[in-house]
Amino acid sequence: MNQTFLAATPVLEKIEKAGFEAYFVGGAVRDYLLNREIHDVDIATSATPHEIKNIFPSTVDVGIEHGTILVLFKGQGFEVTTFRSESNYEDFRRPASVTFIRSLEEDLRRRDFTMNAIAMDREGRLIDPFNGKNAIDYQIIETVGEASERFKEDALRVMRAIRFVSQLGFSLDRNTEREMANSAHLLKHISIERITAEMTKLLSGTYREKALSIAIETNLYSYWPSLFNQKNILQSILSFPTKQLTEIEIWILCTFLFNHSNSNELLKGWKLPSKKIQFILRALFYLRWRREHEWTSYDYYRAGKDISMIVERVYQTSLCNDISAIEENIENIFKQLPISSRGDLKITGEVLLEWVNKPAGPWVKDVFESIEKAVINNDILNEVAEIKRWVTSCYLQ
Repeated sequence: MNQTFLAATPVLEKIEKAGFEAYFVGGAVRDYLLNREIHDVDIATSATPHEIKNIFPSTVDVGIEHGTILVLFKGQGFEVTTFRSESNYEDFRRPASVTFIRSLEEDLRRRDFTMNAIAMDREGRLIDPFNGKNAIDYQIIETVGEASERFKEDALRVMRAIRFVSQLGFSLDRNTEREMANSAHLLKHISIERITAEMTKLLSGTYREKALSIAIETNLYSYWPSLFNQKNILQSILSFPTKQLTEIEIWILCTFLFNHSNSNELLKGWKLPSKKIQFILRALFYLRWRREHEWTSYDYYRAGKDISMIVERVYQTSLCNDISAIEENIENIFKQLPISSRGDLKITGEVLLEWVNKPAGPWVKDVFESIEKAVINNDILNEVAEIKRWVTSCYLQ
């Protein structure tokens, strides 16, 4: 058995010795069956949160109202959740209340997809009342029970469905896909932050082209906040060899293709982190510049290595060109630059002020930019005497 499960097995044993059931459940079991990397495990049990707290001396109430206790055991933390059933969902996201139960099968029945409704005991035996293992074997994503009910309960599941398509390459079963299309409008009840979290995972997936194609077919895309909610933009993205791009490069390409006068507002529509938005906007500035210009050494220096690489990768992808050699080429270009940042210059602002004998002001920045450009273009060496001679000849005569 996987080492992650083995580390948690003593927790299951301890719960069982106290007279309760305990199983591994959810994504960890699914990924184990798919031979995918497992980072942590979820444990489901017939014991109530109070009973779990009596079994283990060290616990944290991370979600006790929903039955989840963090058990601290031998230096590790394990989330243990009581079997539960759920009442009617009132906001298309959360149940009005949960009831702790003693039945594993009833607990699995409330889950989203059959591949996520498999339990495994500490011996590695599967408990699979909804044939999730069969769905995994046939690479099918299907809901537990009626798809329409599962999506009405939690509308975010329509995003989770195509996110799993992107990550696993599975296909949606016919009924699940049909009901996903019928339920797409329910996304308006879901917070942008949760939609964005799923979208980020979708765009990071190996099979994102397949997922985005389904988003078009089901009209799901039209309920997204901005940028990706235009069919022609999605179709353009799918026409390029975007498999070679990273998640953030897809955001940059989409913003570039959208060509809106206020890209900042479009990105804010997804409530992306401010730092990420600023990075995308900086890359977008150079990508638009790149459309009209060839790089010079100073342009590379001004943009920086990371932006240069990303911009060139996105630009060449938009031309349907191979980008496999770009990273190495730009790495070599930056290795040959005489300086990689202003901090590498052999003079400081204080030294410059002494030479020019003028009060500090905006001119200092302009002079430094001129010095950087001269050094990058090999007009002068990055040496104090050389820089002083150049400044004197340009600014003190």
